[in-house]
Amino acid sequence: MKITLNGATHEAQAQTLADLLIEVGISGRVATARNGDFVPAAARAATPIHDGDRIEVLAPMQGG
Repeated sequence: MKITLNGATHEAQAQTLADLLIEVGISGRVATARNGDFVPAAARAATPIHDGDRIEVLAPMQGG
C-alpha cells in the first residue's frame, strides 16, 4: 500500500503503525500521528494503517 511518511511517499507492507516503525527501522522514543491524530505508543500495535494514510514520526529534540 502507498502511504505518506513524514511527507514522502512510501510503499509499506506493514498492517499496523507499530509494524510500520519496525519496517522502516525507527526505534526509540518517538511521537506518532496518523492522518493528523496523535497515536500514543501504547496504541500503535492496535492502530491499523491503510492505503493513503499520512503518518508522521517525530523524535524529541533538546535545546533552548
